[in-house]
Amino acid sequence: MRGHAGLAAAVMMAVAVSAPGKAETPEQRLAAKGHVLPSPVAPVATYVTSARAGNLLFLSGHGQCGTQANGKLGAGLSVAQGRDSAEKVGLCMLATIKASVGELSKVKRFVRILGFVNSTPEFTQHPQVMNGFSDLMVVAFGEGGKAPRSAVGAPSLPMNIPVEVEAVVELVD
Repeated sequence: MRGHAGLAAAVMMAVAVSAPGKAETPEQRLAAKGHVLPSPVAPVATYVTSARAGNLLFLSGHGQCGTQANGKLGAGLSVAQGRDSAEKVGLCMLATIKASVGELSKVKRFVRILGFVNSTPEFTQHPQVMNGFSDLMVVAFGEGGKAPRSAVGAPSLPMNIPVEVEAVVELVD
């Protein structure tokens, strides 16, 4: 029995060495970078977190799943903290997508991303904050994670969260 276990381990190692960094699914690509999907959020008011129309999935505005960060960019939060929050918002949105369609490999591409950054009027680095979200989508979906995007400042967001993102994704047929 030991010989078979050793052989199996050697085969697994050979497969890993022959395809370094070539994860097959978005979930595997995310895990390879140390990302873990949280449990998806439930709506906090009268709305749904996603709605499908044909092969498009419309995603409502998302904050972070679980414990929310709080604060305003330009008044206590740094660009790095905002970027981190945007990445966590992305993980939350991916959890919603997975709960809605079953697996992330059903996403063909992101069609539209709209990011709101809770910021002071003087703050101007909204795109750098939103890169936390967009870079995560590129990890998961490659070029399909890039989309037309707006990154806008907001004088306030619900519960004083730093970042809120809504999106539209195209699903495979």
